[in-house]
Amino acid sequence: MREHLGFLRTSSTAVKVAAWIFLCLGILGGSSLLLGLVQGNPRWMGLIVLAIYAFLFFFLYLIAKIADLLTRIINEVHEIKNK
Repeated sequence: MREHLGFLRTSSTAVKVAAWIFLCLGILGGSSLLLGLVQGNPRWMGLIVLAIYAFLFFFLYLIAKIADLLTRIINEVHEIKNK
């Protein structure tokens, strides 16, 4: 399992970056809808966009945190095993 730690760390970082990008794009899109900058869509649609992107952010960030926790658990088990 220790040979996969590099992949877990890299994928965790990539997922965290993707989560922050989704959140920034969601805030940008939702606020533009709320401010009425997008014609043809009601303003309340911005709240729905913000809620969806916030959920997506928290979901992706949770997955990345679980991967971080998994790497810590693997390291702790390896240290206990080597004592």
